[in-house]
Amino acid sequence: MAVPKRKMSRSSTRSRRSQWKTTPVALVPIQVDGRTVEVPRVLVKAVHRGLVDPETLSRLR
Repeated sequence: MAVPKRKMSRSSTRSRRSQWKTTPVALVPIQVDGRTVEVPRVLVKAVHRGLVDPETLSRLR
């Protein structure tokens, strides 16, 4: 792991942190009980198995 040689100023630290961006989760359309529902890819198996209710996922968006 890289170790800084000198202390980084508060303004430098905050400006570096402000450049961090996140991307929205990619939703995948799947068929559940004859209707199309968009869920995150990592939850497709859980929805098919009945472990996660797709209605609660649609309310979170």
